[in-house]
Amino acid sequence: MTEKLYKHTPYPHVPKNVNAIHEAEKAAGNFNQKIAVGLTSVFQAMPTFWLIIAWIVLWIAANATIVHFDPLPWPLLLCLASVPQLPLMIVIMVGQGLLGRKQELQSEEQYNTTMKTYHDIEEIMQHLVAQDAELLRHTKMLIHLLSAAGITPEQLPDVLPNDATIPAAGTQG
Repeated sequence: MTEKLYKHTPYPHVPKNVNAIHEAEKAAGNFNQKIAVGLTSVFQAMPTFWLIIAWIVLWIAANATIVHFDPLPWPLLLCLASVPQLPLMIVIMVGQGLLGRKQELQSEEQYNTTMKTYHDIEEIMQHLVAQDAELLRHTKMLIHLLSAAGITPEQLPDVLPNDATIPAAGTQG
């Protein structure tokens, strides 16, 4: 008999390389997207922060000690520091959205993998239930055959002593 106890139904998810997909999306991006990602990569770095802090400190120190070219409360410094912030803020937000796409892809892939794992666990559990049912069917059949031969299950250890060995197939015992 070659039929199976259980028919496995594979989950339709094929794992994807999220890194490759994200790199392909970045490579396929238009000019504006590439600029936004590039500027975001530059301006989200700590060296950029330290450069701007150093520029502001040097500006204030030079203005306070050498030449008073920007009177308090430093309107030129505030203007030079604030004006680039507006367009850079928008560019960084666009770039973060594009770079955040990788997390979206990873999240979706993780969800699909989790669902596949859950499906596989359910399949294993159903297979075990099918095996249990088959084992119970065989046990009932063996008990029926034993009772037809006049042997009760309690007598079974007496029929086959503990030290007896069952001959291998094809050999005489």
